[in-house]
Parts: sequence; structure tokens; C-alpha cells
Amino acid sequence: MCDRKTGPQNRLVAVRSMTVPFRRAGLFTILFFWTATTILSAAEKISGTLTVHDSLTSPNQSATIEATLTWKGFLTETGLGGEPIELLVAGNVVATSMTGGDGRAFLSYTPKAKGVVPFTVRVGTTPRVAVTEAAANLAVWERRSPIMAVEMAALMEEPVGQGPTVTLLGKAAEGRRPMPDAAEELGKLTQFYYNVLYVVTQGKAAGTNDQVNAQARQWLKDQKFPVGHILVLPSGPEAVGAKLDELHAAGWKTLKIGVGRTKAFAEAFLQRRLDAVMVPEPAKGETPRKAKVAKEWKDVRKKL
Repeated sequence: MCDRKTGPQNRLVAVRSMTVPFRRAGLFTILFFWTATTILSAAEKISGTLTVHDSLTSPNQSATIEATLTWKGFLTETGLGGEPIELLVAGNVVATSMTGGDGRAFLSYTPKAKGVVPFTVRVGTTPRVAVTEAAANLAVWERRSPIMAVEMAALMEEPVGQGPTVTLLGKAAEGRRPMPDAAEELGKLTQFYYNVLYVVTQGKAAGTNDQVNAQARQWLKDQKFPVGHILVLPSGPEAVGAKLDELHAAGWKTLKIGVGRTKAFAEAFLQRRLDAVMVPEPAKGETPRKAKVAKEWKDVRKKL
């Protein structure tokens, strides 16, 4: 018979004794699943986005190639720091670097011969980020060789029912056809004489500088234009002039002519006593004084 004073206490102790193993088992189960989930998550790599733009240098001069690695979260796109980046030329790794806190990495490469060197940047071996890559071109030009700047707007037909479009890439470039004879005529100009520098205006909705650069490169390739150096500039009226000053200060003084479609592009050259050709023929009142006019691309060579 149970003691009334101690019986209930003994029963309580017995219940507690039975509860402890169950609690330990539950805790063990939680820890097991948490550990398994952590291991699974560690095995799943982040899908980052790697971007890069064209670079310009001379033979036997070091070029600095900038690549950016980002990750798009729920609300914002942030840089991924501390990740290895490799630079490949002709399939061989020629330089390596690490991304900083902003996701940018800088890689140095010294080309030996003039020409246009296609290159690739990619994420190296890392447990955190899945392998991804991006491609661009390194223009290797002699500083004494003549350079022609060509506004991308002058290479594209206008959309039906619209005037000259400033924002040329992104969705705005979908279905855009090249101007008649533009690729063939520009090919003739660049075959033996000019190096070509394509100037792209970046609209607010077109994407980042590197994304626009990649879109421009793909469009030019699809339409069989000669390979050149691509510059992506803001849409402000002073952007072209500021870049011209920057290039001339860097020693690219053989850039003396621009072929474009917009008045602002032509004026940037004329204000610096450089030559400007507008193609196709602009509307009345849109031709700056001293600018040359070509009705079509077949007439451009006659104006140079």
C-alpha cells in the first residue's frame, strides 16, 4: 500500500525520469535534422552573375581588366567579395585575382601583338559560388593608327513611327535592323586603315554598363559588323565630349573623326576641332555647322 506522504512524490519522480530520455531523444532528432540541412545548404552553391566590359591598350602595355561578381537577393543585388576570378586568353589562364567587398576584381594582362584579343573571365574554384563566366574583347592598337568613333545609333534603322532612338540596347534593341550597307562599308573602312570605336548610349532601363556592353557586342556580331572597341556612355549631352578628352589625355590622339546620327554626338567632335559625319541625313535644323552629311552609308567614305 502506498504511503500517502511519499507516494505521489515517488510517482512524480518516475514520470520525470521517463520524460528526460524523451526530451534527449527529441533534442537529438532536432540536431540531426539541423545538421543535415546545414550540410545540404553548404553543398548548394550561389548562382552569381559575372560581368566584364571591353578594354583598350597598346602592344607590350599592361591592360587592367575589371570584372564584377554579384548575387541578386530578394531585394537588392550585392557584390560577392573574397571569390577567385580567372582571366583566360585562348583558353589559358593568364591572370588571377580576388573580388573585393564590392564584388570587383582587377586582372592585369600584357598583350604582345596588335589586334583584337577575345578574352574570358570566370569564377575559379570556390565552395560558395557556382562556376560562371563572361566574355569581352581587348583592343590592342598602335597609338599612331587612326581611330574612327561610330555612334551605334548610326548603325541601326529607326523603329517604325519613331524618331532617332537614344536608348539603343536592352529591350529597345530587340528586332532592330542595321542600316543598309552599314556593315559592309564599315568593314571596308576598318580592313586596312581605321580602328573602330563603337559608342553606345546607356539608357536608364538598359541595364548596367557591362550588360549593355555585352548586348552591343552580341548585336554587332549577329549583324556581321567588324570587331572593335565598345564604349558605353551615359545619355547626358556632355558624356561624349568628356570621353574624347579622356582618351586624348591618355595618348589616343589619332581619334579625330566621328560618324554619328545625333546632333550632340557631332557637336562633341566639332567643338574640339575634329571631323564629324552625320548619317543618315538629319532633319532640317539638326545639322551643326561644319558637320558633313552622308545620305546613306555608301556615301560615308566620300566624306572622310
